[in-house]
Amino acid sequence: MGILQNIEKKLESTFSPDFLRVRDESEKHRGHANWIEGKSTHFKVEISAKELSDMSRVAQHRAITSVLREEFEQGLHALAIKVVDTPPR
Repeated sequence: MGILQNIEKKLESTFSPDFLRVRDESEKHRGHANWIEGKSTHFKVEISAKELSDMSRVAQHRAITSVLREEFEQGLHALAIKVVDTPPR
């Protein structure tokens, strides 16, 4: 299982989101710090989950990054997070 699937699986099992989209944006960061040829290092997460809705933005980001601690230890470098109230169409 790849890192994208691991991220999806962990976020789904932890937050039971109404909406979840995880994108590998590593190629957009070609040549930037910690970009590695052929590796997935930069991701964007969009999520809508009841558990996150009552948290501050900082608390939301801490909750999500804490779930993905292992992925960060294994080379995940950057994670853009967008918590949405209603899922985009």
